[in-house]
Amino acid sequence: MNHKHNHSTNGGNQPPAGHAAHSAEHLGEHSGHGKNPKHGEAGHDHSGMIDDFKKRFYVSLFLTVPILVLSDMIQHWSGFQLEFEGRKYLLLALSTALFWYGGKPFLEGCWEELKNRLPGMMTLITMAIIVAFVYSAATVFGFPGMDFFWELATLIVIMLLGHWLEMRSVSGASKALELLVKMIPAEAHMYHGAMLHDMPVEELKPNDRILVRPGEKIPVDGIIVKGESYLNESMLTGESTPVLKKSGEKVIAGAINGNGSLDISVEQTGEGTYLAKVIQMVKEAQNTKSSTQRLADRAAFWLTIVALVMGIGTLTAWVVLGQTWAYAIERMVTVMVISCPHALGLAIPLVVAISTTLAAKNGLLIRNRTAFENARKITTLIFDKTGTLTTGIFGVTRMGSFLPSVSENELLGLAAALEQNSEHPIATGIINEAKKLNLDIPTVDGFEAITGKGVSGKVREKKVLIVSPGYLRENQLLIPNKAIGDASETIVFILIDSQLGGFIALADQLRESSAEAIKIVNDQGIKTFMLTGDNKTVAKTVSEKLGMTGFMAEVLPHQKLDKIKEQQQKGEFVAMTGDGVNDAPALAQADIGIAIGSGTDVAAETADIILVNSDPKDVASLIQFGRATYQKMIQNLVWATAYNVITLPLATGFIPGIVISPAIGAVFMSLSTIIVAINAQMLRIR
Repeated sequence: MNHKHNHSTNGGNQPPAGHAAHSAEHLGEHSGHGKNPKHGEAGHDHSGMIDDFKKRFYVSLFLTVPILVLSDMIQHWSGFQLEFEGRKYLLLALSTALFWYGGKPFLEGCWEELKNRLPGMMTLITMAIIVAFVYSAATVFGFPGMDFFWELATLIVIMLLGHWLEMRSVSGASKALELLVKMIPAEAHMYHGAMLHDMPVEELKPNDRILVRPGEKIPVDGIIVKGESYLNESMLTGESTPVLKKSGEKVIAGAINGNGSLDISVEQTGEGTYLAKVIQMVKEAQNTKSSTQRLADRAAFWLTIVALVMGIGTLTAWVVLGQTWAYAIERMVTVMVISCPHALGLAIPLVVAISTTLAAKNGLLIRNRTAFENARKITTLIFDKTGTLTTGIFGVTRMGSFLPSVSENELLGLAAALEQNSEHPIATGIINEAKKLNLDIPTVDGFEAITGKGVSGKVREKKVLIVSPGYLRENQLLIPNKAIGDASETIVFILIDSQLGGFIALADQLRESSAEAIKIVNDQGIKTFMLTGDNKTVAKTVSEKLGMTGFMAEVLPHQKLDKIKEQQQKGEFVAMTGDGVNDAPALAQADIGIAIGSGTDVAAETADIILVNSDPKDVASLIQFGRATYQKMIQNLVWATAYNVITLPLATGFIPGIVISPAIGAVFMSLSTIIVAINAQMLRIR
């Protein structure tokens, strides 16, 4: 049988570094344009973009193999020769197909960059593939020189691979809002006179009367007209225990009804509900994410300018100095080949792919790589309490017997006998403790609920009551000092044959690693705060027990978002860790949103990083790993750009005694790419 309790608490209860400066319209790379990849514009099919790059990569790779085999330079390097009539025209045909199919995203991206007067990586890639294609096509029709179709092919394939790796490593558009909407039932049981009819929730109007059965979700904001029940609002308000709701009290859409039936008068539906307002806050917070400049794009912008100026300047200078057009063009092509951003294009995606994989193996699911890289900037770390620092599950913290003839285990067995048919968290905590101790749970006779006070029944010929402290006070029974604990505990008392037999204290259990996690983060000079819907007394007790900098209690979801903003306005770089729907707006507003893996899908979808193992200590690992990853990215960027700074002047041919052929330029380019790839792999060792 289900029954109700009123157990009270003693205290009252820059675009990211990478090659993707391309336009979002053409490449769907929303992750680079805001803080969060999940904040992409509605209507863009991120998974479709990933599939498109995957398809283009494999088709281009398929075309690249024969292009490499047929190229003069590859044959020369490999020491074999494959010559037949029409070889060069076949090579031109294959390269033309690759140029238009594999190069299409870059050509379109370049067009967008030039329209926006922001030349960057796409312009640089496009410039390189056009020069390589046009020059190589000219050699097929008699222009002196060696073709660069192999360079064209490898550049396109490597750039497609880079984009595919990057886009696959971050999440697409957020599912958070649709998950929030799914919390509202599609239909409600509406009264038409004395009859009940199921009808769509959107058709309900204020003052309509509906029935919510045990275990169902509340479909509207409203007022209880008849009935009482415990409602689980933890995912909406953060309150850790189900709340008893009676006639005349308000209920919130999305809350889960307990074991009583409720007649509810509709107040708000659809966009007017509390949950809809939470959805709107998430949307607004996501849309106001600040953009950060991408180092790689800035590098690509200046490299584009330098390559154009040096390429055209080299061509012009050699023609003016009396050299042949063939020689001048060869010098210009060498400059362009060396400026091809193979290394720059892979500098970031390789680190992203490796770090994402390593992080997943260590319990960190990265949904937004920019936030992950920015973990090194965190100055304030805010934790939700229920379900984050705590397990969200009530457990027995201590118990005591007041009768010499009754042991603590016997006391627990008597309590478990009365509670065994209840789904209330307090009852569940008592039953779990009894099972943990392998106690024999006796049967109960004559069970009855004491409305708002507790339960009673006959167990082993003894009249047993489980009651709240309020029941003792009403009946002038003194509460022994032994039973008084800290404010985070909920106390129930057991009366045996009208005698005060003992007490059982329960509390939302702290996660084993919470204290250690707080200590590690504090030691790094980062301030730690707890943000909770629970009362101040409970919050203060838990905060002090964990050694946190401070706490913010009795905070509703919209206030949680405001608390994050307050810290940001003080100049703090804020990370928020939470698990519930009530945390979603704050997770979206925070500079870095971190979700506990055991929490709701909504929290996870709104967050930038998910702690798969639900271990708060992983937050410390996240900060350290984020720093290491960022360092690797900077190292790769420095190398990729330094290579160009050193080799571009050599490619012009103006430095006495040094003349680099296009082939040697290509070798340098390849060497730079290999070094960047090896450095990215070093992250595994670190």
